[in-house]
Amino acid sequence: MHHHSRRAAARLAALATLVAACQGAGTATSGSANPLAQRIDSIAAARLATGQVAGFSIGVMKGNDTVVMKGYGSADLELEVPTPDGAIYEIGSVTKQFTAAAIMQLRDAGKLSLDDDLSKHLPDYPMQGRKVSIRRLLDHTSGIKGYTEMAVFGQMMTRDLPKDSLVAAFSREKFEFEPGALEVYNNSAYFLAGLIIEKLSGMSYADYVKKNLFEKAGMPSSAYCSEKNVMKKKVKGYDYGPDSALHHKGFLVHTWPYAAGSLCASVRDLVAWNRALHNGQVLSPASYTEMITPGVLNDGTKLRYGTGLALRNVGGHRLIEHGGGINGFLSASHYYPDDSLTVVVLINTAGPMAPDGFAVDVAMSILGRGEPKTETYSGDLNALAGEYVGVSRGQTMRAKVTIEGGKPVVRAGADRNVVMSGPEPKPVTLVYLGGGTWADDETHYVFTMAGANASELRIDASYGYSILTRAK
Repeated sequence: MHHHSRRAAARLAALATLVAACQGAGTATSGSANPLAQRIDSIAAARLATGQVAGFSIGVMKGNDTVVMKGYGSADLELEVPTPDGAIYEIGSVTKQFTAAAIMQLRDAGKLSLDDDLSKHLPDYPMQGRKVSIRRLLDHTSGIKGYTEMAVFGQMMTRDLPKDSLVAAFSREKFEFEPGALEVYNNSAYFLAGLIIEKLSGMSYADYVKKNLFEKAGMPSSAYCSEKNVMKKKVKGYDYGPDSALHHKGFLVHTWPYAAGSLCASVRDLVAWNRALHNGQVLSPASYTEMITPGVLNDGTKLRYGTGLALRNVGGHRLIEHGGGINGFLSASHYYPDDSLTVVVLINTAGPMAPDGFAVDVAMSILGRGEPKTETYSGDLNALAGEYVGVSRGQTMRAKVTIEGGKPVVRAGADRNVVMSGPEPKPVTLVYLGGGTWADDETHYVFTMAGANASELRIDASYGYSILTRAK
């Protein structure tokens, strides 16, 4: 027997007790008799029973009706404290839409243009002969080196140093690609956006967001996170380890996530934020439209990311969302504009449980999931097979395409010729959506043909757009 099995069984029993204790917590439109709330409780109980998380909170609002707003599982495993109503979590990269909204507000106030070059507002930043607009910071197309992908950041993240020391570290690095050539998710860009907010507003980022976003949207529990200060109702964060056990989260100084990921909030506050942002209470109509308009690469390729928000279609429903991951916490904030549905899932454990899939399952339990419309591919499938190499987030990506069972199968991941560690990439089988686009769930794949064979493979994962060229 696995030596962790008895401990795991005890933990699952404790978690099951906490599920039962939490079933009556929070708010639902018709109490326990509400079938939607019961369905969500059921989804939550199944997630909790895996033992992969300490706890989580779910906020769901359809139109003007609150479906669920409650906590499940544990806020503190050692003290056996159930997740309270109004629990506060670190929301990681969900922060980015607040940063983008702050930039848009400054644009509305006439203090900047999205087409301004970064050097106009941060003249000391070494541009290495390139021009990077503020827009390219916000849609991850700047090409600036991401600091979370740098080895030196692992040494800095536990130290309380001036913000300038991090900027000095990543600004020395070469650009990963020409601005506008690709979309590679980038925390450095949002760090710089935070500095621009502070410079043009004359306020700290924390104060600006509190006054101009939290207060405007009705988010009384939200704040800039702190590794030092006591915050009432803030749950403890955990990491799910390779030993299939929960551990205290790794230490992180909140100087560093900053405008890319340092905000704290409850599900109730994030539901309020979604309603305020998408219903015209935060930005001018023009700025809101721009925020949810897809970015565009230099070659005219339209992305599935706006400014601080991913733009997707899930189960036949249009979705505007962003997720987050930070030491001990995972988050998903989803808004379905055509269905007037908001779903927020905040988890106090960093591990294998994906908040995005969790939030989608909750939404589809309410909306129903349509099947993607597929077409028959009339071209030569063998022309797609081969190996492709290109730039990904902080690494070289290699994708191997094979034809199996009459369908393309892609194995994509870090180039194992460069990084000889980690598991082999998992195979994903593609379906043809038409118009040259293939898909695996939410990721789109487009092959560019040149002569008899495909010359490049474009991978659009919404949060990133990579262009890989045929290697062999």
